[in-house]
Amino acid sequence: MSRNTEKNIKKHNDKLHKAQSKVKNAEILRKEKLKIIVKKFNSLNPNESV
Repeated sequence: MSRNTEKNIKKHNDKLHKAQSKVKNAEILRKEKLKIIVKKFNSLNPNESV
C-alpha cells in the first residue's frame, strides 16, 4: 500500500499552507506595529534627529 495517497498529500499541503500563512500574517502584523511605534515616536520627538 502506498502512503502517498491523494488524501494524505492534500492533508499535508493544507497543513503546510496553513503554517506558511500563519508566519506571513505574523510578519505583516509586526510591520504594522512597528509603523505605529515609529509614528508615535516621531510625533513625540519631532525636532530630534538621530
